[in-house]
Amino acid sequence: MPYVNIKITREGGPGGTGPSARDKARLIAGVTELLRETLGKHPATTFVVIDEVELEHWGIGGLPVEDYRARQ
Repeated sequence: MPYVNIKITREGGPGGTGPSARDKARLIAGVTELLRETLGKHPATTFVVIDEVELEHWGIGGLPVEDYRARQ
């Protein structure tokens, strides 16, 4: 019974609103299919959860993501 948790920032998509419902459905279907193909996991027992995180709540390398990106 696989459980996959995808965490993404809420910044992409049209107008910076984050991924659309269609985008999320594609992620769920794609991850489920990958687990079926790769590990033989049954789709009916595969759980995929998508958490959207506000950009200011995300950090990389000890910095808020926007500061990190500005330094790159």
